[in-house]
Amino acid sequence: MIRHLRTGLMTASILALSSGAAFADYELNILHINDLHSRIESINKSDSTCSAEEEGKNECFGGVARLKTEIERKRGELTGKNVVLLNAGDNFQGSLFFTTYKGAAEAEFLNLMKFDAMTVGNHEFDEGEDGLTTFLDKVTFPVISSNVLPGFKSKLKDRIKPSIVLDIGGQKIGVVGAVANDTPEISAPGDEVLIGLDVDTIATAVQELKAQGVNKIIALTHVGYPRDLAVIAKIPDVDIVVGGHSHSLLSNTDEKAEGPYPTTVDNPGGYKVPVVQAGSYSKYLGDLVVNFDDNGIVKSAKGDPILLDSKVKPDETVLARIKELGKPIEDLKTKIIGKTEAAVDGTRESCRAKECEMGDLVADAMLDRVKDQGVTIAITNGGGLRASIDAGDVSMGEAITVLPFQNTVATFQLKGADILTALENGLSQIEEGGGRFPQVAGMKFSFDKSKPVGSRVSVVEVKEGEAYAPLDANKTYTLVSNNYMRNGGDGYSVFKAKAINAYDYGPGLETVLADYLTAHNPYKPMTDGRITEIAAATPAEPSTQTSTDPAANTDMAAKTVTPDTKPAETTTTTETATPETKPVAETPAATTPTSGETKHVIVRGDTLWDLAKALYGDAELWKKIAEANGNPVPERLEIGTELKIPAK
Repeated sequence: MIRHLRTGLMTASILALSSGAAFADYELNILHINDLHSRIESINKSDSTCSAEEEGKNECFGGVARLKTEIERKRGELTGKNVVLLNAGDNFQGSLFFTTYKGAAEAEFLNLMKFDAMTVGNHEFDEGEDGLTTFLDKVTFPVISSNVLPGFKSKLKDRIKPSIVLDIGGQKIGVVGAVANDTPEISAPGDEVLIGLDVDTIATAVQELKAQGVNKIIALTHVGYPRDLAVIAKIPDVDIVVGGHSHSLLSNTDEKAEGPYPTTVDNPGGYKVPVVQAGSYSKYLGDLVVNFDDNGIVKSAKGDPILLDSKVKPDETVLARIKELGKPIEDLKTKIIGKTEAAVDGTRESCRAKECEMGDLVADAMLDRVKDQGVTIAITNGGGLRASIDAGDVSMGEAITVLPFQNTVATFQLKGADILTALENGLSQIEEGGGRFPQVAGMKFSFDKSKPVGSRVSVVEVKEGEAYAPLDANKTYTLVSNNYMRNGGDGYSVFKAKAINAYDYGPGLETVLADYLTAHNPYKPMTDGRITEIAAATPAEPSTQTSTDPAANTDMAAKTVTPDTKPAETTTTTETATPETKPVAETPAATTPTSGETKHVIVRGDTLWDLAKALYGDAELWKKIAEANGNPVPERLEIGTELKIPAK
């Protein structure tokens, strides 16, 4: 059933209007946040806790005291109008307040703001169902999710409803919740909680609301902006999507925004659905105004998130309570563990898509901690890195903000073929910013994200002494990761299934990072090329010019390992980003084949027309080389592959 009922109502409305009867439109003001991540205190430009000095310079954003002020200001401004305040999940995890109080502090401050509804985020399960149960005991507003399906023995049984109906200004507003489908992989709901498929459970809940006469329905989701656009907004009878999970800033004024606010999606039912999200870490308050006609059809939607910068004065009562709650952890927060020569980039945009400075730092720290145990490779998930570090003194509080999950060092052994499987899993969700992206030490690899999931890795090399050697599919290597990944988290099921001699009870990652910074003081942030993205390209007219890129002379002739087993099955996405095409590199000198066939091993930067230019003196002869080698894409040559070079 796709809007058949509404179509009939629209027809009836047109007839009524023609006879002189008209209905007033209904305006709903939606205020919303998502992905608070325990940013109880204000944050700085790096999303870390703001210092008193930065606060004095008006360089701070957000924090629950500012959020409380702005919510109250907006409610006052909208007195007499229809207002709903929604929370799209992930209030847990991200600061020492959660580490210390396990959700109680978040519950207290959210209660003060008087939310109308909240959906469950994946991080609400980081302390298992016990942690979420305790939170539910404390909050004074409904927490919903259509696809959190507790079993008979679960403590959450009958605690989380699929949806709620709110009476706002005499109108019924239905709100349906949902959490990310892969929550069992990226958090810890436990064996007694099933996570259903978001599309199916939302669709069922929506139709149940329709049966109750509700014709204005909001999907309050924690599944991510890409999925909201591709799937959720297209579910029949969903009118509005208020989302979270991907930390997406949507805006009509900020050039860094991922999309417009709202982003409009065509629903198959013949109407348009506004989709919104408001960044993360309490930095913004979403502010959407929607007008419905009398049949519940969205006529218009407009707004923009409100930046909570220094212009917003923090609520003094809330500040006092934050200070009181912060006393037991102040000593730990302020302990200086080292110094950095420059800021260390730990942003999700970097660490979930490429080699990042924080990824190198944490992976190096992990490997350094266990190097005397024969460990040679470190792999950690980019999504586990939750903040950057500013230049200068580094406190223990900052280390915990970067690594807030209390994960421990885990060591184990794994075959080379299984390491490749793990890397393919890590590269499987780049387009959607998946947290499984692998940050590494003791190895280097290149990848092509334009290739299908499961075949994106091109070259893998592991460090042996001071040199690198190709990954051996049959060799057993000793690795370090974290206990979350080692037990299958973030899709790394191969670690759980194939690990040999696993030990998951090492020191906490935040302690490992702190000790490493102390030992390498001051620390100089860097990336060293251990992860390289191969640019996708399409065949083009051969260039008659040769680049002078000196990097092309680097020997990158290592071959991709061929595993005995196929990579683990991973979730594919509906869209693939198109990376920039890199400049053509200079081809190393080669002998021109004047008689008989010769060979050439592909190195970084090789293209067929540059090879033809170098070998034959004529770039137009690239097709001769292509035909001799099965017509590969001229700009997509696999490093380490041997080409046949026919005689001129």
